[in-house]
Amino acid sequence: MRSIMHAHRLHLLLPFALPTAADASTALHSLQSPALDKLFARATLVERVAGEDFQRTLPHERWIARQFGAVASNAADEAPLAPYMLLADGGTPGNTVWACVEPVHVRIAHDHLVLVDPAMLALAADEAATLLAVAKPLVEELGVRIEAPTATRWYLSGDALGMLASASPLRASGRSVEIWLPHDAHTGQRSRAWMKLQNEVQMAWFEHPVNEAREARGLPAVNSVWLHAQGAAQPVKSPFARVFSNAAATRGLALAAGIGPSAAPPAFDALPAAEGNGTTLVELEPFSTPFVQQDWPAWSGALAALERDWFSPALAALEAGRLSALTMTLCGDTSSATLTATRGDLRRFWRRRVLASLFE
Repeated sequence: MRSIMHAHRLHLLLPFALPTAADASTALHSLQSPALDKLFARATLVERVAGEDFQRTLPHERWIARQFGAVASNAADEAPLAPYMLLADGGTPGNTVWACVEPVHVRIAHDHLVLVDPAMLALAADEAATLLAVAKPLVEELGVRIEAPTATRWYLSGDALGMLASASPLRASGRSVEIWLPHDAHTGQRSRAWMKLQNEVQMAWFEHPVNEAREARGLPAVNSVWLHAQGAAQPVKSPFARVFSNAAATRGLALAAGIGPSAAPPAFDALPAAEGNGTTLVELEPFSTPFVQQDWPAWSGALAALERDWFSPALAALEAGRLSALTMTLCGDTSSATLTATRGDLRRFWRRRVLASLFE
């Protein structure tokens, strides 16, 4: 694969790369990352966005929505990404309001219900199709349209859902579901239509043969659905010349902006050569599952792999002039930080920023 051309700019988007300060000592214990350390020490802090404890969307979702113009720059907690996700999954969102719905497992804790990370479901396509066939007539009874282009992402559209504000599943995972359930964005009241639909689906799936078979194999039952990302597609524009990502929302925004996205490559050296001097966006997501599951050894392992595959070769390219700038947007559970390093920045030896200074 050819190397990146001179004067090219690279922007790395890193969801869940910022643990809380309380978790940092565990996450970074004995970790060696000299390339990342040097980049952080010499880079210029471009933007720092402090979030709030009960924001219902995630920082990387809000960031990518702002970059493409899908929301206003001052939209504090908005990330209406469902129509773009539908587009990435092969659907046609049009001007309709869509919400993404995912089959999930909600477990009973001591005195509350907890949403489990959807990645832990390991839901097979045939299982999803069977459960969908049961849920579909219940959805359509409300006058709600349902599209299911993938096994784990379904999409609903209909006036009965109103203007719902809901939480990203990875925002609510591991927490009591009570405060994260969908509510009307205007009144703050729970949506009766959604609660009715959710309850009916839960009852229909209770003791379903698919779930009985899953439990017999030691897998969690698919016992509920989670709605999020509701909104209508807006005209968007890409600030990036190329987009590499495996995330449906990012890929859909790129498509809506007329940019054909590609899958995120496994390493910096696998990036195709760029034409021109536009910015390439690469979204890397190895931190998501260990962060949500609080598996800090796995999180540290992901960082070590990025050090080897991305940070070290990118630093070398920056030092050699094959990159004109390297920008990194690191996101956590509530906040984000964007830093940019140029070749000239690397000579500013007096700068001493450390990664821990950005932790939430």
